[in-house]
Amino acid sequence: MNNLETKVFVHPYTIVTRLPKGGSILIILLIRFLIVALIVYLFYRGIIYLMDPKRKLDDAYEKGAYYFYDDVKNVRKNFFISFKGALFEGEKYLGTTGDAFEVVSIFVWVKDTMKLQGFTRDDFLFLEKEILMNYPEADISWKNPIEKLMNNQ
Repeated sequence: MNNLETKVFVHPYTIVTRLPKGGSILIILLIRFLIVALIVYLFYRGIIYLMDPKRKLDDAYEKGAYYFYDDVKNVRKNFFISFKGALFEGEKYLGTTGDAFEVVSIFVWVKDTMKLQGFTRDDFLFLEKEILMNYPEADISWKNPIEKLMNNQ
């Protein structure tokens, strides 16, 4: 009898898995399923993070850009406006108009008054116009020192 040697060539990019005997095949399938589920979950969380309006507000605030963050359907939640490096917060009050319940009063203030340096009356008129686009029936009131500037003209 000839002594035959068997040589097996395995391509370097081929993943060779030796299937274990018994019930451990289920464990391997479970681990693979968990890895795929983890990848899908991380992808989902990444999309949610990128689409989060609060994150967009924070980015706009850091960059000094304009961003209006509001939940129009929820009157109890305040809105936030990032504009020229300042962060404004507005409180909405519900009331009656001629034929419906609407937001009739809005009180706006700035988080840090030191960030108002360089703002002009036109900047605040722009903010009022943007607020009135969402709440056309509202009367806008500003907190000091903005109120003084708006009443001087």
